[in-house]
Amino acid sequence: MKICYIADGSSIHTQKWLNYFAGKGHEVHLVYWKVRSGYDKTIRVHYLKRFAPKIWPVTRYISFLRWVFKVRKILKEIQPDILDAHFIIDNGLLAALSGFHPFIATGWGSDILVFPQRNFIWRIVARFVLKRADRIFCNSDYMKEKMLLMGAEPDKLSRINHGEDLDKFNPNRADKDFKKKLGITGCPAVISIRHLRPLYNVEMLIRAIPLVLKQTPQARFIIGSDGKQRGYLEKLAEKLGVRSSISFVGYMPHDDIPVYLASSDVYVSTSRSDSSPQSLQEAMACGLAPVVTDLPANREWLKDGENGFIVPQDDHRALAEKIIYLIENNKIRVEFGKRNRRIIEETDDYIKEMGKVEKLYAAVIGASKTAQTSNKNN
Repeated sequence: MKICYIADGSSIHTQKWLNYFAGKGHEVHLVYWKVRSGYDKTIRVHYLKRFAPKIWPVTRYISFLRWVFKVRKILKEIQPDILDAHFIIDNGLLAALSGFHPFIATGWGSDILVFPQRNFIWRIVARFVLKRADRIFCNSDYMKEKMLLMGAEPDKLSRINHGEDLDKFNPNRADKDFKKKLGITGCPAVISIRHLRPLYNVEMLIRAIPLVLKQTPQARFIIGSDGKQRGYLEKLAEKLGVRSSISFVGYMPHDDIPVYLASSDVYVSTSRSDSSPQSLQEAMACGLAPVVTDLPANREWLKDGENGFIVPQDDHRALAEKIIYLIENNKIRVEFGKRNRRIIEETDDYIKEMGKVEKLYAAVIGASKTAQTSNKNN
């Protein structure tokens, strides 16, 4: 197959997806304005230029209009068998306006659960893209419900999980030297790897830490990732007197995340919104016991009290209570971790999920060719 993607080239999610198909021998093209390193060498990148990037908030709309024509030109040159746009609001709109078919719209989460709720224009855009797509991929049942409410046709929808590399994300990736370096040897380690932005509400975890340390002073906390709230959160930790118990490690290369997770004991996510929380699934693959906020997407992966705990949003006391419980009950914590590993092995294997996509691509291409033949004969 010849596959063209309009997707965020700087995202590890895009890279994982495209590298799979390149590795399977398909001709893969990527259209975007920035690309991270690590893509398969056979993938052909078509860059979109940003107009006057120094004043991007002002010029982004001009750039987008130029990109509409650029994308049409690229597609005419490539003549792909299928077009797949990841992220409904912007990349999906570029694909829909290109007039190319067959076209797949792949939702990521906030493009359906957040942006359309903030702005009626984004709602119109999302509805337009979902209507024009020949097939729609979503990553959770909750997101599927939201797409249906926006007018997506039920028979166009397919759920595709992110998929985890089960060799890479594995409990065996725990590292004694790494623990020593972070100062968590012999200490229960609690980890969060969500972005330090208001949406992910890491402040809730910071406010829970004094309560946890009062009961279990040996606990240590790893705050991964980065974001505009980092300075604020560090100051809050200082103010609460818990800074010495926290390691703010900043941005973590994706290849390092399995070691961080497998070397920890409890995973925490305090997010206010999620479609299919990949960091939770990565933690489950590494055999961790999670404590997460009450979101429909989290409930698709966790049963409260059976393989983790679900707490109300913004309730840092409830969060602290469950973290303490897992620290003090090693047997239950370990059992939760084993259950989670089995769940990921059975339902979220990266190779199996990408195999589903490959079959759906072939089916959509086949249906499109049949329809074209029928139209010619008529």
